[in-house]
Amino acid sequence: MDSNFIKGIIPPIITPIQDDERLNESVLRAHIDFMIEGGIAGILAFGSNGEFYMLEEDEMEGILKVIIDQVKGRIPVYMGVGAIRTSKCVRLARLGVRLGAQCVSVLQPMFIKPTEDELLSHFKTIAQSVSGVPVLLYNNPGRTGYAISQAVVEKLAHSVPNIVGMKDSSGDMTETMEFIRRNRDTGFKVLVGRDTLIYSGFTVGAVGAVCTTANYLPALVCSIYSRYIADDTAGALDAQFRLNPIRIAMDKSSFPVAAKDYSNILGRAVGEPFLPNKHSPQAQFENLREELRKGGFLT
Repeated sequence: MDSNFIKGIIPPIITPIQDDERLNESVLRAHIDFMIEGGIAGILAFGSNGEFYMLEEDEMEGILKVIIDQVKGRIPVYMGVGAIRTSKCVRLARLGVRLGAQCVSVLQPMFIKPTEDELLSHFKTIAQSVSGVPVLLYNNPGRTGYAISQAVVEKLAHSVPNIVGMKDSSGDMTETMEFIRRNRDTGFKVLVGRDTLIYSGFTVGAVGAVCTTANYLPALVCSIYSRYIADDTAGALDAQFRLNPIRIAMDKSSFPVAAKDYSNILGRAVGEPFLPNKHSPQAQFENLREELRKGGFLT
């Protein structure tokens, strides 16, 4: 099972929609090309900023078909799975693989708080349902209310052959480092899930990053990775410092609207968030615009 492709900058692609909340297919196709031209190494469908929790399964199927068709094998496509019920996660994982996704990323269940035994069973069942396809754990305590423990990750990394890595959105570099240290003997691949910590993650062994900001500033975000692997660490750090104020400004908006706000400001025309979310209030919208100006991305 090849997992060497799991590396670099992988945006959780936003979902462009029309006024009636149906997919804006032409914008999605153009958005994919825009990010690929910016240097991304993969696309994560149905990540948190892709508003997966707003989508029905038939909508996911239609969107993924468009993504797979537009990518045309140029980069890997990752299927994001985020549901409470194990059987639904299995169904979504299999859907993604059937349509052509090369990897599956599984978020821990939200709303409930499973025991470690329950989490182990949950992830193992999903991974075994798509055996032969690489599976990533997705640790996002800020959205689910709890973290996947080091012990659970270590057990899964050492016992389930196709659980090959994880995205860590804890924002805690000690946690990230421990996920790497405790599982490096298996070749376990850790992706950074905080855009402000991309460079920091690379310095301790992360192989890539899942970055919302690569939706609207792909060239800048990808330069952090490309410069780092080219041993231009000073240039990589400069790019990270240029990105950080733009990313930090997103936190003043309600989640996840700022990614679409930034994209629209930069002319991507991705439409509104799904209701009940709305675009940022005018003062915050202008704050986002100002950060882009200060960064040199708007005149």
